[in-house]
Amino acid sequence: MSERRACAVVGADRTSMRYRSCRADDGDLRSRLRDLAQQRRRFGYRRLHILLRRDGITINRKKTQRLYREEGLTVRRRKGRRRATGSRAPAPVLALPNQRWSLDFVHDQLVTGRRFRVLNIVDDVTRECLRAVVDTSISGRRVVRELTDLLAERGRPAMIVSDNGTELTSNAVLAWSGDVGVEWHYIAPGKPTQNGFVESFNGRMRDELLNETLFFTIGQARSILARWVDDYNTERPHSSLGYATPAAFAAGLKQQQAGLTPPVASPALMRDNTSRSPVAAG
Repeated sequence: MSERRACAVVGADRTSMRYRSCRADDGDLRSRLRDLAQQRRRFGYRRLHILLRRDGITINRKKTQRLYREEGLTVRRRKGRRRATGSRAPAPVLALPNQRWSLDFVHDQLVTGRRFRVLNIVDDVTRECLRAVVDTSISGRRVVRELTDLLAERGRPAMIVSDNGTELTSNAVLAWSGDVGVEWHYIAPGKPTQNGFVESFNGRMRDELLNETLFFTIGQARSILARWVDDYNTERPHSSLGYATPAAFAAGLKQQQAGLTPPVASPALMRDNTSRSPVAAG
């Protein structure tokens, strides 16, 4: 059957049968996107889009999403635990660095089966990871030593938040917090959501690093963790900061505090979930 007769039978225009797509294949762009996705295996298309823009590639976000799907780069979601629902009032904190730090532990093990711990210290406002201490055992006295060194570098925080672990409720920690004059707030037992900033950071660390890496020695683990923390603070886009890096966001807050730039509130601190009743007009 000829093309003319076939198009007449199905009611199709002959020009549509001869159409050839004029869209570019975007080979270089696809290659760069695959390379970034291989380097950042747990990044979605939004963060990869930010990294492409940093490389000087001007591209629409929807196109990034389309290429991301066509290349089969979708991140496989890991099954998560059930989470509590309901509204929670945000804890009062000024939008300035060193207002509140959060502490928590995360666990992993070497290929030999020997377990190790990581003490993570996070600034709740800037989302910076201030320190990630790796060791097979971390006591309350070790926590005090790390905090003392951190205070010498960054100054004293207004508050420190942690759970009720034995290392964090030890006599050494209690005596230290009283001596330096830092308010130490313990969350309610069994309520990790009250320490959500560092819990979220622990989830990112486990998803993007611990679950993706084999550790052979403690020294290797310390080196890898240090590189990842530096990358997290200076390179990784953070969604709650408007996809800025924690270090860049902290620098902006310091400039605002010094009066060099007009004050601009953080996107993470501008959210208002309180419902307001509509006011009748007229």
